[in-house]
Amino acid sequence: MFRVASAMIFGTLCSVNVCAQTDNPAVDRMMALDQNGDGVLSEEEAPPGVFSLLDTNSDSGATRAEITAFIARLSRPFSWVNPPSAARTHPRRVHATFISPSMAVPVGFNIYLPPGYETLEAAEKRYPVIYYLHGGRPGNESLTIDLARKVDAAVTSGAVRPMIFVWVNGGEVSHYNYGDSLGEDVFVKELIPFIDRTYRTIATRGGRALQGFSQGGRGTTRIMFKYPELFVSAAPGGPGYGVEKLIFENKGVEIDLRGGVDAPSFDFGEGNDAYSLAKLYQSGRHRGLRIMIWVGTAGFNYAATL
Repeated sequence: MFRVASAMIFGTLCSVNVCAQTDNPAVDRMMALDQNGDGVLSEEEAPPGVFSLLDTNSDSGATRAEITAFIARLSRPFSWVNPPSAARTHPRRVHATFISPSMAVPVGFNIYLPPGYETLEAAEKRYPVIYYLHGGRPGNESLTIDLARKVDAAVTSGAVRPMIFVWVNGGEVSHYNYGDSLGEDVFVKELIPFIDRTYRTIATRGGRALQGFSQGGRGTTRIMFKYPELFVSAAPGGPGYGVEKLIFENKGVEIDLRGGVDAPSFDFGEGNDAYSLAKLYQSGRHRGLRIMIWVGTAGFNYAATL
């Protein structure tokens, strides 16, 4: 959904590859929307539905640097390991890797540990875990790590209980198994068991939740219905259910026409879509998930979510 959104935003301004090779004419066009000339795009000035993608630090303004980074992320080749830049540090969020048993290569993730986690007083304490599935393709575990500030603020204020928060790399076609990039399996069958072995988690269904946005909202929906025995709750955000419905109707094949006539085709296999898996969940014995589907009325996936 990240690449599709970029095509919708920039239209004929330039292709992703051209943008990466020039002085960023797309950035100049975007900054030309800065009506008050303060060098920052507000939500009112930005193209409809895209502000949340541009404003990565959630300070209510998108700077030239943030817009440039947005375009650069679109052209970055896929990697299983994506350490964040030094400018995106947080004292309680760290980047780490584990060795994938199936691929025998390192896979990156980011993890937030709550205040007091490393103290002697908390040595026997276990914490619930939220797994966050990023938007966009390809996978990148560091896309949305600035959420750490909001998570930490909620924990330290007492608004929510202390928790562990994990950012996942979704694989080459984010959160799907496709070709030799098994994003879904690496997350569900490898990363979750690794986190439970390595950190003091509540390693049961009651201590594990799932959340994601856009492409990650789609992934959250499919995975929560496919593996309901693993999660007590799930919160898909801004999910592109219109695309999931097309996959359902095309017997497992995705062709997202919002990407134009040359949109790539992905065959995920019949039955591996949100609609088919919702029916599977409905007929199964592991029902009882607490589910919250959320989307902003100005979001580019608002209609698709409805």
